[in-house]
Amino acid sequence: QWVYNILEKKAEADRIIHENPDPRDGFVLLPDFKWNQNQLDDLYLIALVHRRDIKSLRDLGAEHLPLLRNILQEGTDAVRKRFGVAASQLRIYLHYQPSYYHLHVHFTALAYDAPGCSVERAHLLADVIDNLTLDPLYYQKQALSFPLRADEALLKRFQEAGRV
Repeated sequence: QWVYNILEKKAEADRIIHENPDPRDGFVLLPDFKWNQNQLDDLYLIALVHRRDIKSLRDLGAEHLPLLRNILQEGTDAVRKRFGVAASQLRIYLHYQPSYYHLHVHFTALAYDAPGCSVERAHLLADVIDNLTLDPLYYQKQALSFPLRADEALLKRFQEAGRV
């Protein structure tokens, strides 16, 4: 619900760095709660898409390329204008599995070792765009590895199903 409150400007509207209001290919960009906004070394922003029908990387297809390209281009432009950080100094990625199921993209300072930015969980947005350009069904077909903590309910379900 907190994601919808942000998108509907019922909460955190004053924290929005950039918005593309298009209901299909738009998003809002705002600081993540992990970032105190006092220094750029650990810059951390989140792009939340306006669409509510895209839950994760698995839902993405070629029809989402305009949205993903908007996030990449407009997001990097907004970060450069607001914070003076070049696109080459950003790590822009999606998590799989995500921590919540509403498509969102992480923007972090390249030098910052952000939680979940490792290759086991993070998928670079530029790579996602390339993969969907090459194969529109890439994320429906591709096996995707991801880490699970010992105390996660999803791990227990995999164990019960004999999949681990």
